[in-house]
Amino acid sequence: MGQPESRDYRAPEESELPPGQRLQRGWPVTHYGPVPKFKPDRWEFRVFGATADGDKRCWNHEEFSALPFSTVVADLHCVTKFSMLGAEWGGVPARTILELAPPAAEVTHVMVWAEYGFSANLRITDFIAERTIFATHKDGELLTAEHGFPLRLVVPHLYAWKGPKWVRGVEYMTADRRGFWEERGYHNLGDPWREQRYSYQEEPGDGPEL
Repeated sequence: MGQPESRDYRAPEESELPPGQRLQRGWPVTHYGPVPKFKPDRWEFRVFGATADGDKRCWNHEEFSALPFSTVVADLHCVTKFSMLGAEWGGVPARTILELAPPAAEVTHVMVWAEYGFSANLRITDFIAERTIFATHKDGELLTAEHGFPLRLVVPHLYAWKGPKWVRGVEYMTADRRGFWEERGYHNLGDPWREQRYSYQEEPGDGPEL
């Protein structure tokens, strides 16, 4: 990848914890199911669904690794109530993917797909946020397999389940559809500052009916 893009973000000491969260030293491993085995010759990142031209776009691992590299400093808030502050994430901004594979004008949401059919839905406004990034590195080091290598999505302003590990693609959608955890009782939006943890907290308009 190319050289990291220079960005001016708040220092970790200026971070605040969302309600109900506790500061975590270190990075616990949390995920559902086994850790997939990375096979670079079979790995592919796809963008499909309601694309502007109706076609899907694919990158193999070598091609994806050659995309412009950027870094962001951002917190990670897990719905299990721990927060990790001030991490540096390196990878490909989600905005870059939208520029390379534009969505149709009527797209309102995306579904981020990962290994084993795992998925997380996002509003397009969350996906194109400045610090949403497909991360390959944390604090200058490659992610470990347990933490999502070769690729995980980081959406700093939402709970961490909205950023799946082991990402394999993005589906553009013209209507909202719940992802894996959202179908199993987690809040459809997942804003930690509003403690949107569970679906029973949802208000009208927050998401599709369960």
